[in-house]
Amino acid sequence: MNQSADDAESKIRAAAFLQALQQRGWTDGHNVRIDFRWDAGSGENARKMAAELVALSPDVILASGVTSLMALQANRSIPQVFAIVPDPVGAGFVESLARPGGNVTGFMQFEYSLSGKWLDCSSRSPQT
Repeated sequence: MNQSADDAESKIRAAAFLQALQQRGWTDGHNVRIDFRWDAGSGENARKMAAELVALSPDVILASGVTSLMALQANRSIPQVFAIVPDPVGAGFVESLARPGGNVTGFMQFEYSLSGKWLDCSSRSPQT
């Protein structure tokens, strides 16, 4: 995770993640094991924590943010799912969104085809 463990938003996201898994029949400590690592956006911490996770040989790694995903790039055997990555193709994490290739897949932070609409909406004057 690219936040710190004591960040309020981080706690909310982690709890929501665990709750969603539980609703689908996966309970941490019962039939699935979840090991969180919090790098607080630090590249050095991310590399250290990525090495720890890879050494555990998990079935899959969920990486949140660019820094966390960058730290995992040396690993080519463990499947990785990313979230909160603005441009995974441009950053070289995946070949394309339709066919990511390799052991990495995930979710983009933004849908770029909508970015023109953001500019269009922001240029309009407010209605009174």
